[in-house]
Amino acid sequence: MVTGASDGIGAVTAVTLARAGWDLAVHCRANRAGAERTAAAVSAEGGRAVILTADLADPAAPEALFTAFDAAFPRIDALINNAGIVAPKARVEAMTPDRLAPVFAVNLVAPFLLAGAAVRRMSTARGGAGGVIVNVSSVAARLGSAGEYVDYAAAKAGLDALTLGLAAEVATEGIRVVTVRPGVIATAIHAKGGQPGREARIAPLVPMRRAGRPEEIAEAIAWLVSDNASYVTGSFLDVSGGR
Repeated sequence: MVTGASDGIGAVTAVTLARAGWDLAVHCRANRAGAERTAAAVSAEGGRAVILTADLADPAAPEALFTAFDAAFPRIDALINNAGIVAPKARVEAMTPDRLAPVFAVNLVAPFLLAGAAVRRMSTARGGAGGVIVNVSSVAARLGSAGEYVDYAAAKAGLDALTLGLAAEVATEGIRVVTVRPGVIATAIHAKGGQPGREARIAPLVPMRRAGRPEEIAEAIAWLVSDNASYVTGSFLDVSGGR
């Protein structure tokens, strides 16, 4: 299952995994057309794609999403917690409960609940076959994103803590839990947050002097879910151009 797979990193990750032989549950919130494009690209790579729709700001959505997943697939081998949102840039002093609630719900609470649901299905202690959970965090968790998205950064820092704690809990149950932390990536999330072209503005701050591409994140995720990363858990892979 790849959450937030209608565009950006999630869409490219789904197609990259299909190329590696995976079947995919392609999650979207409202961009059904984007999810259909992703599903068509998965099919073109020889994978099976099932579109699942859920608003991850709703605390009931993760369990409903897995109920739909169970109806479509016999088991889950990998969960990619990719869906994320930002609000328009603001200083902490201007942030309100109405702003914070969806940011934390989508970026932290939903991944927690989805990971728990995945563990209940994957754990060898529960009769499962094991699996991998990849949390897509952000280097903002390290940098803080001052003056823009401290709330997003804080949620992603919580996601990093989830990786550490959950990895230790399930290491003997056939489950690996890892994090990819992208730097600034050329996707639509910047425009959705009211800052089109943000990646070009930030690029000079990156040692490599450019924004990353979604494909560079997808390839990292594909490695982490593969058997080539079988001894990697509780770990963080920064894909950030050196920032």
